[in-house]
Formats: sequence, structure tokens, C-alpha cells
Amino acid sequence: MNIIATFLLICGLIFFTGGAVGILRFPDFYSRLHPAGKLDTMGLLFMMLALSLFNLHHFSLGTLLTSLKIILIVVFVFLSSPTAVHAIVDAGVRAGLAPWTKGEERR
Repeated sequence: MNIIATFLLICGLIFFTGGAVGILRFPDFYSRLHPAGKLDTMGLLFMMLALSLFNLHHFSLGTLLTSLKIILIVVFVFLSSPTAVHAIVDAGVRAGLAPWTKGEERR
């Protein structure tokens, strides 16, 4: 169980690192939201799954309920993260923020 939890933590770390690199490397507001919305959500999924599995190491009703609560947090993030990213993109469009086009200088 510890090996699986460690593997999931490493996978989550890889996704979080990829999201951070994507936020830093992508050229504009809209393309930076893609790694923020996708990779951070997947990183959270792997990290929380590792935490819930590690929590079940000493199995009891209390640890089972705690692990179920952790999984419910993941479900809530999966529902709210795409909605939040869409709202932020919509705010950028309404504010008149133009997307980056090839040939423009990065800021």
C-alpha cells in the first residue's frame, strides 16, 4: 500500500510540475489557463488518492469515512475547476483581452 501511495504522490508531483511549467512558458492569458485547469486538477486527483489510500493503512470505520471525505473533495474540485476556468476566460473575453497570435512578442 505504501508503494502505491508513493507512486501516486510522484505522479501528482509530475502533473503539478507540468502545470507550473505550462503556466510559466505559455504565451498568453488564455493558454496559461489550460495547464492551470487541467494539470492541477489531475495532480490533485493523484495526491488525494495517495492520501486516502495511505489513510486506510489502519483500516477502521473512522479511516474509511475520512478517505471517503477526501474522495468527495476530489469530486468537488472536478466539478468546480472547469467552471472556474470557464468563468475566468469569459471575464477575459468580456474585458477585451485579445488572444496571442503567432509573430507577437511575448510579455
